[in-house]
Amino acid sequence: MTTATRTSSLQVLMRNPVTVLSTALLIVIAFIALTANWIAPYGINDVDVPNALQPPGGAHWFGTDELGRDVFSRVLVATQASMHVAVVSVTFALVVGVTVGVVSGYRGGWLDTVFMRVVDVMFAFPVLLLALAVVAILGPGVTTTILAIGIVYTPIFARVARASTMSVRVEPFVSVSRSMGTGHLYILGRHILPNIAAPVVVQTSLSLAFAILSEAALSFLGLGIQPPQPSLGRMIFDSQGFVTMAWWMAVFPGAAIFVAVLAFNLLGDGLRDVLDPRQRTMIEARARNERKPPESKR
Repeated sequence: MTTATRTSSLQVLMRNPVTVLSTALLIVIAFIALTANWIAPYGINDVDVPNALQPPGGAHWFGTDELGRDVFSRVLVATQASMHVAVVSVTFALVVGVTVGVVSGYRGGWLDTVFMRVVDVMFAFPVLLLALAVVAILGPGVTTTILAIGIVYTPIFARVARASTMSVRVEPFVSVSRSMGTGHLYILGRHILPNIAAPVVVQTSLSLAFAILSEAALSFLGLGIQPPQPSLGRMIFDSQGFVTMAWWMAVFPGAAIFVAVLAFNLLGDGLRDVLDPRQRTMIEARARNERKPPESKR
């Protein structure tokens, strides 16, 4: 297929309305994460007891909590904190996991056996239970939460990278490079990593969604982000005693979690369609068929 007839990755992405929606949502979330401290109308810990449990209105768009604090401001800053934890922890898991997976899949032998047995042991524990164990050992806090989530998702990246590397290393272009005496680092950087990028990128998007959920779960249990720093999970926990009289205390933090997770999941689906050759071929064929005049379809 020539360059003139081949649909670009961006065109394929933008043709999917679900991907467009997820991209728009992520742009808004990224804007909030970068500017929350400036656009928040109130201080996150400004106590105003006389105005406690006020419903959403002009002065307080998302209402106020049991201490009179502005829920909208706290949701903005808590979203920023959740995104920070998710991005840093997934970046940690990405770097460590892909390194382990690529080395394991490329070298094979006893090194692959050792690495994969460690990964299997980590997979034997439920995600949240393993994160709880890490936090229990190191103590609650932002840094510990990042480390716990990063450790939990490292085996996932390792498995994805290893499987992709094992399929690429047997390709003819890799064998030719080896026969020519090309160094291992060059082969990894020039041939292996670019060809395993697609599944790793998709996994990154999905892992960001689950990292947000994991951070919210840890904070809900009191083991994640600690007060006075607001977190979405902690805000939902604090709202338990006021659900019947102040529904907004739980609904808006929960909605923020839902929108962020949904956006990353939808983006992952869109990236899979673009980066998976089979999915992309089907999309491009469907698009060409739709552009044909009615006479040519007969």
